[in-house]
Amino acid sequence: MSLSGYLFCKMCTKSDKKRDEGLEIPGDVEYLRNIWYGENKKYHNLDICWPKSVEGCKIDVIKDKLPVIISVHGGGYVYGSKEVYQYYAASLAQRGFAVINFNYRLAPKYKFPAPLEDLNAVINWLLEHQEKYPLDPEKVFLVGDSAGAQIASQYGVMYSNKEYEAIMEIKVPKFTLRALGLCCGTYDLKKRALEAGGKGVMGDYLGKVLTKYDKKLDVLDYITGNYPSVYLFSATGDYLMAECKPMAELLKSKGVNCEYKIYGDEQTYHVFHVDMRNKFSREANGEQLEFFEAVME
Repeated sequence: MSLSGYLFCKMCTKSDKKRDEGLEIPGDVEYLRNIWYGENKKYHNLDICWPKSVEGCKIDVIKDKLPVIISVHGGGYVYGSKEVYQYYAASLAQRGFAVINFNYRLAPKYKFPAPLEDLNAVINWLLEHQEKYPLDPEKVFLVGDSAGAQIASQYGVMYSNKEYEAIMEIKVPKFTLRALGLCCGTYDLKKRALEAGGKGVMGDYLGKVLTKYDKKLDVLDYITGNYPSVYLFSATGDYLMAECKPMAELLKSKGVNCEYKIYGDEQTYHVFHVDMRNKFSREANGEQLEFFEAVME
């Protein structure tokens, strides 16, 4: 791992621990942990949660099918886990969604496109287990922040453009991706890779030789009007805030249903929405779910 990647992991570990200290999973959420979805014994596991009741009625996991949110954690491709996102996932479940919160393989040991392969495996797991858990494969949403937003947005291109799916050589299963929720992300993978020049966390993720990827890094070139609806947001104090507006403009230019919003003040930081004590987190997450609910109507 690069020195910057190592320091980034150390910083995030400390700040995330402080942020979540004292939090507990709400009592009105059913939260199941450490379910295997693949072969890697370190990374291929997920949590799933859902509300214990909807409109006062207890959830029947066999009969009741809920819209599904799959959360793709951030962490610069080198850091992050489902544990860091457990309280965020539970808060989404309280609004009437089944939420899949999963680990994926991290760089530098596992390079591009490992997270995309793992996300695809999670969706296959969803389809295989839809009768066991309250999962509706016709109402699936992806949410991601930071690097997770880039991964989720790239998967949206694979889902909506068969040409790019073939380029990526990852077979997307048949399901209905209704919308994406993208927070504090970076979206132009090729630009970021070229700027990094094989160094830092992008070097950890992609390596030093980019030519081997050919068109796989040209993600934004393959966005079409078939792309899912998007709720795109960032924060005034987010160091990636400048990435948000160009992505919104690109999506709208392609005719994609997209809402775009910047939250908070200068103290509202990167991936603020995962902080359950932040008032702007509650506002942003609530408005994102309202957008999802509107898409389902």
